[in-house]
Amino acid sequence: MNWFEQNRFLGTFVVVFGIATLAALYFLWSARSSFAQVRARFDENATELNHLQRLTPFPNDTNLKKMKAQAGDYAGQLEKLKEQLKARVLPATPLAPNEFQSRLRQAVTAIGEKARVNRVKLPDNFFLGFNEFASALPDNAAAPVLGQQLAQVELLLNIMIDARVDAVSSLRRVPATATATPVTAATPATGASGVAAARNAPAAASGLQLLERAVIEVAFISNPGAARRVLNQVAAAEQQFFITRTLHVLNEKDKGPERNAGAAPGGNLASAVAPAASPSNSALNFIVGTERLTTSARIEMVRFAF
Repeated sequence: MNWFEQNRFLGTFVVVFGIATLAALYFLWSARSSFAQVRARFDENATELNHLQRLTPFPNDTNLKKMKAQAGDYAGQLEKLKEQLKARVLPATPLAPNEFQSRLRQAVTAIGEKARVNRVKLPDNFFLGFNEFASALPDNAAAPVLGQQLAQVELLLNIMIDARVDAVSSLRRVPATATATPVTAATPATGASGVAAARNAPAAASGLQLLERAVIEVAFISNPGAARRVLNQVAAAEQQFFITRTLHVLNEKDKGPERNAGAAPGGNLASAVAPAASPSNSALNFIVGTERLTTSARIEMVRFAF
């Protein structure tokens, strides 16, 4: 005790060092115990995982029934979706080549008469994009599909005529060889490797064609209101599924309206606006909305092949 009083600093250091050493030993022992427990739990989980990976899965009756029920529900929903999509496409009926040509002439006459009544100008010698069949018969296999395309083009032209466009400048059917590659279904695959293969494999591997596209290019002249009605009705058509791939709108006025020439110099807004508000002035002069637009669109007429 006399030594501690004579060497107080050294004694305090020895006591603190001893307490710190004991605390360090305690924490080391505690960490080692926790590490041993975590390592034992990890080894147990790893062993169980390896055991499960080596097992051959065997479904029980309960899971098998659930899987069959889910597969049945999925098949029912898929068939319902297919029926809804088919209802959005004009049907393709059996048609002989001479019947198609007769229907084409009837459609040309009907569209021409409706355009005359609604004062819509059509191109000269207009055969709805089927000029090659005006004097020649199609193949027997192609006649039903051409009949379906004719009905689709009729629907599109009726939309334009009902919207009271000024004129249909042109309408051209794009040859089938120039259209996009049909969408196909990938071969089913399971597991992680199967998913990767399905992502990387070509879509046409299975050869199952889901849909076909008939492409037309059309141009018409109208006021802005009629152009909006045509585009909205094409997008919302319930009888046929149309896809507008490209759209080009050209205004006949390539420059904006000029500034009011009657405005007073010096920026006197009151003197410039007051004459316009006078009841004795002539009718209002609209600066936008009265011009004519030339609208060109590339439209796909989809046909589902299921």
